[in-house]
Amino acid sequence: MPAEVWPQPVLDLLAAGDDRPVFEEGDRIVTTAQLYRMVRRITAGLRAAGAGPGVGVALRLGVTAEAFATIIAAFAVGARVSGIRPDLSPAHRAWQLGGTTLLVDDARAAELARTPDDGRPLIAAGRPDDVARIIWTSGSTGSPKGCAQTYAAMSAAWAPYPDRWPPAVADLATRLQRYLVFGSLSSQVMLEYGILTLAAGGTLVAARPAGFPGMIARHRATASVITVGKLNQLVRDQRTDPADLSSLRALLVSGSPLPPGRLAEALDVLGPVVFHGYGQTETGMITMVTPAEMLASPAALASVGRPPPVTTLSIRDADGRPASEGELFVRTPAQSAAYWNDPVETAEVFVDGWVRTRDLARLDGDGYLHLLGRIRDVVIVQANLVYAGPIERILAADPTVAEAYVVGRPDDVTGEAVHAYVVPAAGCVPDAGRLRAVVAEALGEASVPQSIQPIERVPVAPSGKPDKRALAYMTIR
Repeated sequence: MPAEVWPQPVLDLLAAGDDRPVFEEGDRIVTTAQLYRMVRRITAGLRAAGAGPGVGVALRLGVTAEAFATIIAAFAVGARVSGIRPDLSPAHRAWQLGGTTLLVDDARAAELARTPDDGRPLIAAGRPDDVARIIWTSGSTGSPKGCAQTYAAMSAAWAPYPDRWPPAVADLATRLQRYLVFGSLSSQVMLEYGILTLAAGGTLVAARPAGFPGMIARHRATASVITVGKLNQLVRDQRTDPADLSSLRALLVSGSPLPPGRLAEALDVLGPVVFHGYGQTETGMITMVTPAEMLASPAALASVGRPPPVTTLSIRDADGRPASEGELFVRTPAQSAAYWNDPVETAEVFVDGWVRTRDLARLDGDGYLHLLGRIRDVVIVQANLVYAGPIERILAADPTVAEAYVVGRPDDVTGEAVHAYVVPAAGCVPDAGRLRAVVAEALGEASVPQSIQPIERVPVAPSGKPDKRALAYMTIR
């Protein structure tokens, strides 16, 4: 098996281990050498349980050294690895566990970690064309889908290879001395940046308990991942009751893009620590922009960054022809190959080696990507498609509005009607009539919200993203 098959670079890094701390849980410090021995024991346990190439292994794990070691071991034996969230409905759990041979939770991981080392060579056993992992989408645009990523694709990823790091990632890597991990290490983002942390010589620090800003101050963390909603809350908290965040050097914003005004405010309040990125479960990271870029250029601040050289972008019109603005198609080295057991959606999204993002976008003259809305985030008014994204940006640009969200509701006259929810800026009372006039002038009457309702904060889904479904069912006052 070639040395470069995933997760061989991680195994090699750990095998060369010493007493460097790589995982911290409260008073417990796990060194590189200790973690390597743990991976060896868990690998032996998984082999004994029948795990190997092509075998489905589902992981329902939290944040422990054993959980991290189990994930690496499951890949080392060449299994088809799938992370399972604990809050799934019975139907979704049954669907995601279909074809699974072995389910490993935290208790089983601790048990596997006590398996005697079988003395066998620890060499990545994955077959390049086999599915290495199934990453489940958040379901923000429908039912969760399983993104199937092969061992060949995972082997092409940049995280464990410093010589492959794009410039923005190389900048981020210098700030990962103490990277906070929380939720589940099976998470795509948590694992990817956890591997980056190890390759950069840093330590993964388990947040006990999780929650901003306390966990940053408590653990003297230098870096973490944060959703847009939590970042907005952190900025508000730091204005009114600031915590000691002097150790913080990087916050990687995950989930959905931030309006330029909110990004500028975050940089002003938190300092040059915010990294704004864009990616999808199907593709991994597509673009990233650093704090220095955003502080130096208004165009960068209004974007989601530039793609690395290995990533190719194509913007196309409704007929599939190249366009200055239109739907974004992407190619990344580590992209998924298909949706698990879903040939219809696979044919719709994975097209001739490209991934349809179903996001509207444009590239500016400096190569920065600007998101303009989501293809399917639409309201059908009088049989015409009205995109929510442009309306949200117009509303959020108003000085009395901090955040804006647009949904569609059934309407007896127009089929569907546009409704907006706005989080007021501090000390402001948005004028709904004036805002509707602003939208009409910028986008036309069809885009004018039938109602504009102030809310204290947007509801969020388990993924941490704004829950537009919940908004759509809120009572209009």
